[in-house]
Amino acid sequence: MSPVPVSLPFTDRAEAGRGLAERVRPFAVTDPVVLALPRGGAPVGAELAHRLGIPLDVLLVRKIGLPGHPEFGVGAIAEDGHACLDHAALARHHVSPSALTSTVEAEREELRRRLQVYRGGRPGPVLTGRDVIVVDDGAATGGTARAALRMVRRRRPARLVLAVPVASPSALQALRTEADETVVLSAPENFQAVGEWYRDFEQLTDSEVTALLAEAVTPGEAETGWTVHIEAGGVRLDGDLAAPEKVRGAVLLGLGHERHAAQQRAVAAAMRDAGFATLLLDLVTPQEWEESQGAPEIGPGELGARLAEGVRWLRGSTDLAGPRVALFGSGAAAPAALAAAAAIPADVGAVAVLGGRIDMAEEHLPGVRAPTLVLVPGDDSFIRELTEWAVGRMPVPAELRVVPGAEGLLPGGEEGRAVGGAAAEWFARHL
Repeated sequence: MSPVPVSLPFTDRAEAGRGLAERVRPFAVTDPVVLALPRGGAPVGAELAHRLGIPLDVLLVRKIGLPGHPEFGVGAIAEDGHACLDHAALARHHVSPSALTSTVEAEREELRRRLQVYRGGRPGPVLTGRDVIVVDDGAATGGTARAALRMVRRRRPARLVLAVPVASPSALQALRTEADETVVLSAPENFQAVGEWYRDFEQLTDSEVTALLAEAVTPGEAETGWTVHIEAGGVRLDGDLAAPEKVRGAVLLGLGHERHAAQQRAVAAAMRDAGFATLLLDLVTPQEWEESQGAPEIGPGELGARLAEGVRWLRGSTDLAGPRVALFGSGAAAPAALAAAAAIPADVGAVAVLGGRIDMAEEHLPGVRAPTLVLVPGDDSFIRELTEWAVGRMPVPAELRVVPGAEGLLPGGEEGRAVGGAAAEWFARHL
């Protein structure tokens, strides 16, 4: 998007954010989130997010300065640790990338400090499948914005938008290919520095940035979590991701088509109470569900492959998962959880399943390598015999446990929380 005439200089960063809001609105459609580059981008992003009524977070990037001339940027490093160097600038100054090693490490350390200050250990937002608006107070060379945009791109957003009030023409030209949409209010030909285009360009403190973030937090946001979309086998799966304040591991709950059910949410809530981040993932799409009238003929192998893609997404797109994740499968997704565990044994540390015909995963059972807890609802002797046979086919520590009443998972959620608590205890023991 091309710049439009605006009155310069801006009064302050908040005014600049208000000017950006309506220009950004058409692109804030799919579960949008604003990521501001602190410190200067925080008040711009806060005002924009407030005007559009969408969440605000920060994306940390540090400039990499030329040795001996730290004010001259020759690259930047993003909070995920990736460095983006300006090799042309390095060549002009006859500096090799190896000469920046100590500078890069110092900036990484500063990033870690600021992440703790701004987020306090809280994980950053999930970006996959969302419209992400990256905001700064301006772009002089475009180095920090480029590093930020490339980090977000690695998280596979639905749409990536760069929004800055003012930029140099050269930076704007360089950044257009990094974002899906670029929103800039002005790109003056006589651009020298970002600060000259603001009447009030006071430097912010860490506490001021933290205050802006605190004001932007929506009550209950931590409990609500995020809706995510995962591509698997040519279909798009829908899921809900949530995390407690302190995360000890991650659990992927594979479900048929009932992630919104209160009973399943009670299971997940009990796991979060035990310190686990949870991703409730519907393995059947709404279209498949409707076309089959609630009885899709999709085998454990295919559902397991979809669940395995969910594991890969959880590990690759978030900071919540450790070396391995836990799998929970319920009902028709129970055999799928075992199929997934057999398909990606290095990524799965523990499994718990509730109900379902796990004997239907017969061909996958010998490949399961993760300790498995099998929760049998009620005391149906036929199902129990099939389950015992299936458990005997797995070459791993396995426990079969009867959970009276779990077949109903009554609306009160007590049984659901009992199931979630039992699974969480198993995961804590084996992850």
